[in-house]
Amino acid sequence: MPSRYAAAAVTLCGVCAFLELYCTQPLLPLLTRLFHASKTGVGMTVSAATLGVALSAPIFGALTEKLARKRVIVVSLLGVSIPTLLAATSTSLAQLIFWRFLQGVMVPGIIAVVVTYIGEEWPPERVALIMSFYVSGTALGGFLGRISAGALADQYNWRVSFLALGAASMIGAAAVAAWLPHGRKRTVAPHRAERVPTLQEQVREMFGNRPLVATFAVGFIVLFSLVGVFTWITFHLSAPPFNLSTTALSSLFFVYLIGLVVTPVAGYLITRVGLRAGIGGAICCSMAGVLLTLAPSLPVVILGLAMLSSGVFIAQTASQSHLRVAAPPGARVTAAGFYITCYYMGGTAAGVLPGAFWAIGKWTACVFFIVAMQALALMVALLGWRIPEVSEPRFKNP
Repeated sequence: MPSRYAAAAVTLCGVCAFLELYCTQPLLPLLTRLFHASKTGVGMTVSAATLGVALSAPIFGALTEKLARKRVIVVSLLGVSIPTLLAATSTSLAQLIFWRFLQGVMVPGIIAVVVTYIGEEWPPERVALIMSFYVSGTALGGFLGRISAGALADQYNWRVSFLALGAASMIGAAAVAAWLPHGRKRTVAPHRAERVPTLQEQVREMFGNRPLVATFAVGFIVLFSLVGVFTWITFHLSAPPFNLSTTALSSLFFVYLIGLVVTPVAGYLITRVGLRAGIGGAICCSMAGVLLTLAPSLPVVILGLAMLSSGVFIAQTASQSHLRVAAPPGARVTAAGFYITCYYMGGTAAGVLPGAFWAIGKWTACVFFIVAMQALALMVALLGWRIPEVSEPRFKNP
């Protein structure tokens, strides 16, 4: 069984992968003023990064199916840090969006491979727990990236934010290289197979698998709700009656720390109550949290954001654990790549689509749109995960 250092390295992979991905969210009102751009325009600094993730995930999934997991992870960690440093040189919004896109392109080399690495290196009964450590790392990385970017931008300028985050990513890559063991276990193709399936055959098999397709759809909506809320609520809270500054907006992401506690506990409970119960409770918690952000009280809004974040982190743990069960044994990295594509296409859409609802009814319209999407995710999860061969008992006792 892998050591505690291995679990720490997996957690650090989550931190470094998400340290820069959403760092511009608290900066959006500031960037609107600096670049004289529209809300949708600066929202592209979020969507460009998630689009990069979505487009490159299937490629990483297919290319790394037979490569050393650790090597791909470490190289990708270094690959994320370089465009982060270069983003500090941007002289226009278009340049910043370009570097943000390149940041996102390298992220799947971390997150797609780590999910598979966990399934290969830990016993089945510990996968959900270790997965929850990884998801907690993503929460910590998202929190540190956002709050650091906002605080440094207020104290110095936005360029310093990118320089600091890029340097931190390089340090994280060195730590992962030192602590993460080389993978020992690799999925063996079934004896009946005479050859490795082609990518086209893997894709055909995956999209003919209803539970797997349902997992892809749930992933899309899970990130859509998180990115949609935290992107567009910054405009809501920077206006009257809240009038929050850039530093105050970045401080909102302290709610992510709740996810660091809730997610490992939820990972343990999911192994007891089952995946469908876990995903159902998580989505309902998120929906209630989004509705609370309509309150005119800042403490109530913060409570709503905490509930949303916790629900999303739990839902992500359940979805990624279900992905391991539902995916074909010989194509789990490829399946993880497609899951990440769907997941981050949700994040990309969330940076743009709510803008149409903002134009209609500002934050209130955005909230009802996001809640409707979450209700759809709940229905898809409860119906799509009911196939006997991927039921909860098999997950708990493979």
